[in-house]
Amino acid sequence: MEYRYIGKSGLRVSVLSLGTMTFGSMSDKKEAFRILDKAYDSGINFIDTAELYPVPPEEKYAGETEKIIGEWLKTKQRDSIMIASKVAGAASGWYIPPIRHGLTAMDRFHIKRAVEGSLKRLGSDYIDLYQQHWPDTVVPIEETMRAFDELVKEGKVRYIGTSNDTAYGLTKANTVAKYEGLARFESVQNNFSVLNPRFFDELEYVCRKEQVSLLPYSPIAGGILSGKYNSPYIPEDSRFMMYLNYPNSRVRNHAKRFYNEKTLKATEKFLEIAKKYNIHPVTLAVAYSKHFDFVASTIIGARTLEQLEPSLKAAEIKLNREILKDIKKIQEVIPYPMG
Repeated sequence: MEYRYIGKSGLRVSVLSLGTMTFGSMSDKKEAFRILDKAYDSGINFIDTAELYPVPPEEKYAGETEKIIGEWLKTKQRDSIMIASKVAGAASGWYIPPIRHGLTAMDRFHIKRAVEGSLKRLGSDYIDLYQQHWPDTVVPIEETMRAFDELVKEGKVRYIGTSNDTAYGLTKANTVAKYEGLARFESVQNNFSVLNPRFFDELEYVCRKEQVSLLPYSPIAGGILSGKYNSPYIPEDSRFMMYLNYPNSRVRNHAKRFYNEKTLKATEKFLEIAKKYNIHPVTLAVAYSKHFDFVASTIIGARTLEQLEPSLKAAEIKLNREILKDIKKIQEVIPYPMG
């Protein structure tokens, strides 16, 4: 397993990290422990979670994922594992989180409340990387950064990061941090895959110039790039079968972003490349997301232990120029299939 540093931090993490958003809903505790053990034994030392998990977010389940990880952590040496978690973003925009009565904001009060809850559920006195789950368009970024900086000074958090952010948001936040002498965002966790290369538009440049690391999530586009959706029928036990029939319209719209005519067409061509080079499509998709120098660790996930195997194999794969050229052709023919 290869290890890389996150940003300018002292966090040296495995090039693959384990996402846990299914733990407590689609994966029960027993299966979650099997997945965690396999990842750990394979050299993964970086685990990503959030106070909102598992997904789809529901009030009755919120925090269950961190509780499961907390129980599992008792079986390991805490210092051998890097834990990343997130405070839910603001309720002022596209989504109302089902926690703290749907009144969340990236202000000092909510950031403090969130981290205390996460620490308790994780059974740890610190979190290695603490991230805002998405930015706040109302609360000034100065207040957000000061609140995060207090957590670092208190020793509850080692480093901070952002997620689902823009080039402007990341640059603005770190400019504030620089001139006010605060902890800065060392990472940005955004969606990045063969089907969603939008990171190249602006954020790639920012990350390279400012030495901020990308932590890509959904490298296999929620399972789309496995090819299992390229059939006349959606698999009954799949995530997007559940999402497309979910009562919440936001969840249904989220599914349509991943599962649509363009993504399936692009995936069909991607599967041909995987066959051409005799690589499992999941392995190839994860290898693509970890390939770039601005990436510190690519977040892989699974509902079952069996699903984890092809993603883990990506740790051994290095993409050559020919494969990247073939992938680029798909992206040029079908640009931005996820919108």
